[in-house]
This record gives sequence, C-alpha cells and structure tokens, in this order.
Amino acid sequence: MNLCVEDHLDNEWFVVRHSGEIPEIALYAARHYLTEAEDGPRLYLSPDQWGRLLDAARVRYREIVLRDLQLDNRDTSIYRGLARSIINYRRFESFCRRHGLDMQDFCREVAAALLIFLVAESAEVAGGGRKSSINCTFAELNDFACRIGLVRDSLPVSMRRLCPEE
Repeated sequence: MNLCVEDHLDNEWFVVRHSGEIPEIALYAARHYLTEAEDGPRLYLSPDQWGRLLDAARVRYREIVLRDLQLDNRDTSIYRGLARSIINYRRFESFCRRHGLDMQDFCREVAAALLIFLVAESAEVAGGGRKSSINCTFAELNDFACRIGLVRDSLPVSMRRLCPEE
C-alpha cells in the first residue's frame, strides 16, 4: 500500500492526538517515523505539517490536565487525581517552553477549573457527602494554585483538611 504524504501525516496526527499520558513522546516518535525511520516514508515536514503535529500534542496535554480537574471524573476509572493533573501541567509547561508556545489562556482555564473543583470538593466533603478525592499534599496543591495564578500567596488554610498528611 502506497500512502500519500497527507495520509502518513493524518495517521501520525491521530497517534499523537490520542496518545497516553506523555504526548510529547508520541510527537517525537511520529516525527522520527515520518522523517528518519528505515521503515518510514522519510518525508520532509513543512513548518505547517510540524505545527499540525505540535497542535495534536498540545490538545492532548490540555485534555489530560483538565481530565483530573473535572468533578464528574472523580469516581470513574479515568480519574488520576490532582497529583496527576499537576504533573501533566508541569510537563505541558516544559513542552510549551521548548517549542515557544504560549499557554497563558490555558493557564487561566486551568485556574478556573481548579477553583470550581476545590469549591465543590470542599462543600461536598464538609457536608459529609463524600471523602476528599484530593491525592496531593497541601504544599503541592498550594504551589500549583500559585503557579497558575489562582492565588497570590496561599490557598485558604481550610483546604488543608482536604489533602493527605504531608
């Protein structure tokens, strides 16, 4: 089967877009396959084609960071907790820095999602409706909240009761 350039690119875009927890690995694997691999098509990727693959990784990072900030995911098998969201956010920060991508809009989106999550989690735990699903320490949570601009110095001390002991 002889695939055209766009078919190869589409296939690799799909792999990157639907990759696992580290989209950047899938991105570089796709680039290697498309441009250098013995069994690959050995293409030259234009800036637009490379940008399309970068965008697939960016969208996947967004998805996995926000997945664990969604209240509806807390009691599902896909939920990894705030600790994983923090890890994935840091990975995405590094990815954006390496590729010169702006993430300010995403940072604001994450701050809003975390605020919604914390307000609901706090109210539900205080009301006895559930046990806390937060799986990171208060220090980790506070550092994350500061990093994304949700708070300037510190989350309310009352949030500490939602976190496991440090």
